[in-house]
Amino acid sequence: MKKITFKHFFVFVLIAVSGCVAVSCGRGNGWKKTDHKVLVLGFDGMDPRLLANFMNRSDFPNFDKLIAVNGIRTLATSTPPQSPVAWSNFITGKNPGGHAIFDFIHRNPENYQPYLSMSRAENPARTLKLGNYVIPLGKGDVKLLRRGTAFWELLVARNIPATIFRIPSNFPPVPAGRSIAGMGTPDLLGGYGSFSYYTEEPPAPDADEITGGTITQITPGADGKYTFFLTGPPNTMLKDRPTTKIEINVWKDSTNPSAEIKIGGDTLVLEEGQWSDWVRVEFEMIPHLSSVSGICLVYLKSVHPYLKIYISPVNIDPVKPAMPISNPPEYAAELARETGLYYTQGMPEDTKALDHGVFTDMEYLEQTKIFHDHIEKMFHYELNRFRSGLLFFYFSNTDLGSHMFWSAMDKSHPGYGLRTEEARDTIFKIYQNMDRMLGIAMEKLDPGDTIIVMSDHGFASFARGFNLNTWLKENGYLALIDEFSQGDQDFLANVDWSRTSAYALGFNALYINQMGREGEGIVPVGDAKKRLLEKIRDGLLQVRDPLTGKQVITHVYVADEIYSGKYVKDAPDLIIGYNRGYRASWETAIGRVPRELLSDNKQKWTGDHCIDPAHVPGIVLSNRKIKYERPSLYDLPVTILNEFGVEKNPDMIGHNIFVGEKKPPRNEIEPFGEK
Repeated sequence: MKKITFKHFFVFVLIAVSGCVAVSCGRGNGWKKTDHKVLVLGFDGMDPRLLANFMNRSDFPNFDKLIAVNGIRTLATSTPPQSPVAWSNFITGKNPGGHAIFDFIHRNPENYQPYLSMSRAENPARTLKLGNYVIPLGKGDVKLLRRGTAFWELLVARNIPATIFRIPSNFPPVPAGRSIAGMGTPDLLGGYGSFSYYTEEPPAPDADEITGGTITQITPGADGKYTFFLTGPPNTMLKDRPTTKIEINVWKDSTNPSAEIKIGGDTLVLEEGQWSDWVRVEFEMIPHLSSVSGICLVYLKSVHPYLKIYISPVNIDPVKPAMPISNPPEYAAELARETGLYYTQGMPEDTKALDHGVFTDMEYLEQTKIFHDHIEKMFHYELNRFRSGLLFFYFSNTDLGSHMFWSAMDKSHPGYGLRTEEARDTIFKIYQNMDRMLGIAMEKLDPGDTIIVMSDHGFASFARGFNLNTWLKENGYLALIDEFSQGDQDFLANVDWSRTSAYALGFNALYINQMGREGEGIVPVGDAKKRLLEKIRDGLLQVRDPLTGKQVITHVYVADEIYSGKYVKDAPDLIIGYNRGYRASWETAIGRVPRELLSDNKQKWTGDHCIDPAHVPGIVLSNRKIKYERPSLYDLPVTILNEFGVEKNPDMIGHNIFVGEKKPPRNEIEPFGEK
């Protein structure tokens, strides 16, 4: 009998615990052939004012066809008008009180610590320790934190086919229909995207303070070879969870602007300014037994006099996904097989690389073109097999392009003079390209099919940042432990909770330090809290910018008055509606308390929508007559269901926009104090 060694036992354990979990794709057999098709194009952040202005400037022939039916109709966005919140309204037909997504950033009231709102990774409940190894006895889990039923689940339950392409707030995808996850899908490291930049040039003094990436100074060895490392995910199979790494070796051509780059199992020869194809990288967890696969792009920015190399965030490999990114699971690999490897990261446009000067405007646009060219290839693939039911297809460049190039087109923005002439028409060209995408889609439709074009919100200038925690401190609502270190700590670390009645974390959220809810709460529930809310609201509405004289905050919303559903208890107490031109500072979002109240926005991220929802409605266009006077995001899923004869769930609050007028329900765009 063959002796069973520790290695054999180890392999047996790995096989035993690493079985795949089957995910249902709904009733995959027996799909109905519907009488007509419904195509929904989600142009994230498309703004009705910009669209109207651009159409006055140039021809938009395909938008013209839909506008001839209904005009440019505004679509009431969510409160707050943040993408995860807004798309959750659309997905569930509810407001945030019903789906539990209130901001990009939520907080644990017990310890005031922030967490990302859309999903959460959980380790296996049981493990087996073998020496230094920690072997999972079962699978870990990634949980979608959005609550409520996705509207296409109701379609799939009736055997109506549905394909949902990259919709935000759907990671991991719900087990219904065919879908690939969008915004909210992490890179392989578990965040929203972290680039790696290697440079011979001495980094700026604040290089270690950047977010969304790492900048590493490199030097050649005696033989002229550069050796550095690409960081991977933590090794969860070792008890200390060390970071995994892959060695990269580079040789510069001594005379030509090119370099040879060895990364993973690939050897690349790139010219200066050239991008590689996708490179597969394997991060070893257990030697020769277990590894995690990712994919990345390499950009040779410069060779002489300084070697500069950018590597994209390591994306989840769609062929061997380390996390669930599609439903059914094999759909991700199918897309790769049919259209090539692709960005799986939820927000592929590397805005942080542009903000931190790693990319120029034109390099950023080239990086985004790689992504969007592939999205177009996928769009053709899905349209060519669209025979029945629903197809939802999402485009992100209307949103991220507006974020990053607003100051290039807005002469009133303080950053206008810092942008290149080539960047001036970036947003206009993006809108032109969306007109082209619309034309491609309309050619594929049959008579009687329905098309809906929609956006989750509009856009505005982000010229000045407001430090909400600073205002709370200056007005006696927030106290610090150490006054001398004000502004130095993130995540409310310097807050004296025994003397703090209110605090801010996230982009629009303000919380009362409530007794019995917060870990160190001091404000009792009842009249005392209500008076405090009114006092804070009234004070915030009085804030004027000393530089411009403008009102900084135009509305303050109270969660109890604008939300409905069982998750209202988890909402921020107040939702801050900033004026156009203003937004919560980046420091506010991460719980910092800077010394100044207002500051100029000096980043490239100069357009935004995390403001008063009254200022940034989205759009809704259709080839069908829209008869509802005030359409809102949560009306659209009801409309789509009704197109297939499916009734909405009782907890969905929307109305079919194609049928007769009814009095709109009270919704979350109504400001506090107004009837």
